[in-house]
Amino acid sequence: MTAIILFHAKSWVLALGLLVAAGSLAAAEAATDAAADAKSVFERRIKPIFASPKPTSCLECHLAGVDLKNYIKPSSELTFRSLRDQGLVDVNKPEDSRILALIGMGEGGDGAQKPSLIHSEVRKAEYEGFAEWLRACCADPAMIAAAKLPERELAKPPRPDAVIRHARRDRVLASFEDHVWAQRFRCTGCHAADGDQVAKLVAEQGDRDFLWIRPEGAEATMKYIIAQGLVDTKQPERSLLLRKPALEVKHAGGKKLEIGDQGYKELRAWIEEYSRTVTDGYKTVKDLPPAPTTVHAMTDMWLKITDTPGAWGDKLLQVDIHASDGKGGWAQDPIATSDRAVFSNGNLWQHVLTCVAPVGSEQAKGFANAEKPKLPAGKYLVRVYVDLRRKLEKDWRARLGAEDLVGETVIDASWATGYGSMTTMTAGALKKAR
Repeated sequence: MTAIILFHAKSWVLALGLLVAAGSLAAAEAATDAAADAKSVFERRIKPIFASPKPTSCLECHLAGVDLKNYIKPSSELTFRSLRDQGLVDVNKPEDSRILALIGMGEGGDGAQKPSLIHSEVRKAEYEGFAEWLRACCADPAMIAAAKLPERELAKPPRPDAVIRHARRDRVLASFEDHVWAQRFRCTGCHAADGDQVAKLVAEQGDRDFLWIRPEGAEATMKYIIAQGLVDTKQPERSLLLRKPALEVKHAGGKKLEIGDQGYKELRAWIEEYSRTVTDGYKTVKDLPPAPTTVHAMTDMWLKITDTPGAWGDKLLQVDIHASDGKGGWAQDPIATSDRAVFSNGNLWQHVLTCVAPVGSEQAKGFANAEKPKLPAGKYLVRVYVDLRRKLEKDWRARLGAEDLVGETVIDASWATGYGSMTTMTAGALKKAR
């Protein structure tokens, strides 16, 4: 009886062992199948992206610095390990993987422009291909448990994250709004559809291509300027957006900018930044332009200075307006500024003011809510600088400073608006600061 029981016990143990072995074999076969499936999907759907000369959907949101191909290595296993080691794969829920979120970014906004049909189709193929491949990879325990790759072998964009973010189209647009769109009132008379000179110019030129200030807003304007060839990315200083208003080439509106003046600096800054961005010129974080510290908004307040000395004729004159500091003195930083060349006969200067405010300040926030801000009536310190040595012509980045100060005075202004209601002062009232 005991022998029979032992025989049956051994039989059960043997049967259980066979079941375990069969299960292990099945699991091994399943893992082998998963690995083979992942490799098959990679060869069929991922590797063609890596090998294709065509750009990926990344370029819809990023002008430079990153491409989906940067994350792909020659084999399925190495690509998975690289993505996994960078935290771009959720091995438990592959459908929530970060790499899929990055691919899908351009479809739902996140600061990106509305996707084109072509880019949407490309992104859909990329997303579905990566999703299918990741599911197969994450079904293979051996793939998940594979050793980490050395840092130097990770596949990733060659540029730092900050440089990649800087090349986003929405960042480029934000810079355009700060530097160019904010200056548009200088040009609306001729270059906006509702400008008072448009009918005359259309009759003279026979087309409307010069209407680069688009009624749809800043983004449409930026795209139009680029499409019309007004920006030269190889030689930014030769961009027509600069050369025409500086009268370096024919400009129906006459001379509107001096090389190195505030308007020129703003336009040139964006053109230089855009050109360097699209040519992948920013390699490191240190290469990036500094973040702006002030916000500018053009006004409809004009200042006129009469009886300017003959020596100032045809020289760039800059005015800084300082408000009271509330302590009996004057604020260190100007609340408004303006610059333009003195009339060539040297007896008159006049120009519209631009308000200035620190980034993030209440004044700056107010600029966003009003097309043209206005200074309150009251007393202001006016400081006047003249570029007698023409240093800005030699270096457009140069700034007028203490050595260029020709005098200052206090005025009591109501700041009426409009060309016909200028606030007027005389150059004779200027006194040298002590």
